[in-house]
Amino acid sequence: MEKIRKRSKKRDAILACICGTDCHPSAEWVYTQLKPQIPDLSLGTVYRNISMFREEGTIVSVGVVNGLERFDGETRPHVHFICEDCGAVLDISAIEVPTELAALAEQATGGMVSDCRLTFRGRCKHCMAEEIA
Repeated sequence: MEKIRKRSKKRDAILACICGTDCHPSAEWVYTQLKPQIPDLSLGTVYRNISMFREEGTIVSVGVVNGLERFDGETRPHVHFICEDCGAVLDISAIEVPTELAALAEQATGGMVSDCRLTFRGRCKHCMAEEIA
């Protein structure tokens, strides 16, 4: 039997904060954004709700960037670019995740792929421009 969760102002605000930005926020970023509007919000509440959203598949983890786990409200498979200098996480909508990759992985392992994430790492154009300046 699936557990039914009550809606709450804090939970709704946390999810809206994550889904309302394309910066791929950390829990700490979400907490900092919401704390002025919800003074009794704790960082623990943010972490617990993010964990619940991730388990439900409402959000996904992009991975750890500069020591902080980052999240995405866009759950469909898509491509990311992570800047190794400034930590920016960018969506690359011009590139689609090739569906044949999953088939190749299944063939190679004999298993079944349930998800595929494609991430490029490097230096973003802003960090490269700063180096030139």
